[in-house]
Order: sequence, then structure tokens, then C-alpha cells
Amino acid sequence: MTTALAEPAVPVRGRWTAAVVLANVGVFAAWLGPLQVLLAQQSEAIAPGNKEFVFGLVTGIGAAVSVVANPIFGAVSDRTTARRGRRAPWVFAGAVGGAVGLLVLSGSDAVLWMLVGWCVVQLFGNALLAAITAVVPDLVPTTQRGVVGGWVALAQTLGALVGVGLATVVGGVGGGYIACAAFLLISVVPYLLRSGDQALTERTPLVWPEFWKGFWISPRRYPDFGWAWLTRFLLNLGNGLGTLYLFYYLQDAVGHSDPDVGVLVLTAIYSLCVVLTAVTSGAWSDRVGRRKVFVTGSGVVMAVAAGVLAVWPTWPGAIVGAVILGTGFGVYLSVDFALLTEVLPSARDRAKDLGVINIANSLPQVLAPAVAAPVVKYAGGYPVLYGLAAAVTLLGAVLVRQIRSVS
Repeated sequence: MTTALAEPAVPVRGRWTAAVVLANVGVFAAWLGPLQVLLAQQSEAIAPGNKEFVFGLVTGIGAAVSVVANPIFGAVSDRTTARRGRRAPWVFAGAVGGAVGLLVLSGSDAVLWMLVGWCVVQLFGNALLAAITAVVPDLVPTTQRGVVGGWVALAQTLGALVGVGLATVVGGVGGGYIACAAFLLISVVPYLLRSGDQALTERTPLVWPEFWKGFWISPRRYPDFGWAWLTRFLLNLGNGLGTLYLFYYLQDAVGHSDPDVGVLVLTAIYSLCVVLTAVTSGAWSDRVGRRKVFVTGSGVVMAVAAGVLAVWPTWPGAIVGAVILGTGFGVYLSVDFALLTEVLPSARDRAKDLGVINIANSLPQVLAPAVAAPVVKYAGGYPVLYGLAAAVTLLGAVLVRQIRSVS
């Protein structure tokens, strides 16, 4: 094996972890600022009488791009033989391309251009995410992955907070997109300066039929990988059903007078709770050598949060739901990521295999709008939507117990 494929044994330093976290924050800010605020506002401005459909169309097609892009870019980065390493070139290209997509969105005044801009953001953002996710199993020893996973888990939450903050504080929809683009470019600089990325010195000849077949990982041959994929899919689908229409939930069900500020406040509360639980639970999981009990417990807590939003559609209820959801999601993000890195089939294909896992993150974004829009409009509204989110999340939490090779 080349150095790039060896199982890591040297602990990583805090500065390296901070650089990886910052790059993750940048890509999630570029996604979640638009998803939580800007795309909703833009949809309402372009099609005020049909805002839910436009918002669901744009986010759904963008998520479909994500489903395809993440594993493909992961597989390409696994085979990249650049002098700077396998991952760093795609972190750079993803940041530049994602910023271009955000700039397209900043000037969009029609649904078509919204679609084009958001698909570009998803395409290149997933190139960045596939590469930056794979650096953890590339360089972090197993005994350190709970802690590092906890810090990386914070990136999604901090990215939501930064993205929503930029979208809310910077004036206008266009200004919000430009601010997110600038932050994305800045966020990857520390990682690119000290990536520690190992160059791949030999590459297996590319045989296209084998390349495409590699994206199917048999659940019979790798059952734990299959269960890990399914449970992550269910938990992310439940989370997607619960958070996709938060802006409209505050506007239409809660009756909040300023829903974009409301989203910012809830995101800040949620983020604080994630911060308080993510790193501590990851370190605790490393110490006791157990993963599944943490993931199952966190899923149950997240289901309770969705139940609160279903039965208590008020501003105090939304705050309580944010506290509970953040507490559960912090534990889930940190420990589940560490669990996933321990069921990967091959060191040679780490980014591709994590890309297949990331389909379980992005595919729910395709399905959630298709399910949520008719439920909200025709099948009982937000109580039914959040009840469904709770049920799906609880199912995923229970099925984590089927993973056998990780305790």
C-alpha cells in the first residue's frame, strides 16, 4: 500500500482539525443559508402564490444533483494523483465552483436561473464535501475519530448559523448570496495551506464497467455498511421533513411576525445545544469504545423534538423543539460519523464509499419536498408533517441496532 492508503496511526493536531472544520463550515454555510432563508425568500418574491412548489422544485432538483455528484466526485478524488494529494485539488475546485453558483443565484429573477444557480452550488459543493469528508479516515486514527467527528459535526451546525446569519444580517437576497460565496472561498484557505494530504503514487487502470459497478456496495457482502446507509437515510429523511419548511412553519403555523429572524434565533439556540453535546459525546464514545447506543439514543431524542413541533405550534414550542433537536442532533452527528468510518469496505475507495453514504444525506432532500408539500397543503398540515418526521426518525434509531461489527 502507498502511504495514502495506509491505516492512519499518528494523531492529528488541533490546528489541522480546525482547518478541516472551517472548510466544512464554509460549504454548509453555502448550502444552509440559502436553504433556510434565501431560497424561501426568493421563491416567494418570484412566485408569491406558489412559493411552496417553487421552493420544493428548486431544492429537490438540486438535491438530485447532490445524490449523483457526491459519490462520483468521491470516486474521482480516490483516483487523483496530483502532487498536492488526492483531496486538496477538489476542495479548491469545489469552493470556486460553489461560489460561482451562489453569484448566479444572487442575480436570479426567474425560476430557471434559480435552478441553474442552485444546481451549480450543489454540484461543486459536493466535490468539496466528498474530498473534505474523506480526509478523516485518510489521516485520523480510529481512536481519535469520535473527538474529531464531534468537531466536524459542529461544522454543519456552525455552517447553518453562519449561513443564516449572513442571509439575515446582510441586506437583501442578493447580498446574502454574495456574502455566503465570499465566506466559502475564505473558509478553505487554512486547509489548503496545511492539508497534510498524501499523494497517491499508483493508480489502478480505469475500467469503466468496473468503475460504475463500484457504486453498488452489496448489503449481503457488507451488511453493516448497508444498515449504516439505511439508518442514516431514515434519520436524515426525518430531519429533512422536520426542517425543510421551517421558514413557512414559523410564518403560517406559528404566526411569527418576522420569520427570517425567527429562523436565525432558532438556529442559534439549536447550534448552542449541538455544540454542548457533539464534542463531549464524541470523546465519551471514544473513551468507552461504543457507538450504537449513542446513535440510537440521539435518534429517540430527535423524534421527541419533532413531536413537540407537531403538537405545540407556538413560538415557545418552537424554542423547546430547537433545544431538544440540537441536543439529539449533536450526539448523532459526531458519533454516527465515527461509526460510518469503521464500516467502510476499502481503504482504496474511502471517498467513493463515503460518497455512497452521503447519498443517504442528499436523497432525503429529494424526497422530503415531494412528501412535505402535499402533506402541508392537503393531508393535515404541519402537525401531520412533524408527526411523520418523528416516526421516520424513530425507525432509523431502532434499526441502528442491526449493525454488528461496531459495538
